[in-house]
Amino acid sequence: METTREQQLFETIVNEAWENETFKADLIENPVSAIEKLTGEKLNIPEGKKLVVRDQTDAATVYINIPAKPEMEDVELNEEQLEAVAGGCYNGPSIIDILKDLFRV
Repeated sequence: METTREQQLFETIVNEAWENETFKADLIENPVSAIEKLTGEKLNIPEGKKLVVRDQTDAATVYINIPAKPEMEDVELNEEQLEAVAGGCYNGPSIIDILKDLFRV
């Protein structure tokens, strides 16, 4: 399977953070600036959105990411959706989808 540009970008960011403590600190403190410096490309953050980076490199700690709650009113789940929820499936945007939006590619 071919790696997409977004996957390569994500891998580059993570690898740089693993190898370079200064970059990791900058990435956590100001992710947009750090990524722009690393890639040489301008990020296109939609108005009202922000990019947050958390250091989850401590193997002794288990992290849980709580995604944004969907904005729906009184929606009932069908059987397939109920099974997905019961199985712990997350169908929200992936980091790759988010990077696509940020770089508008």
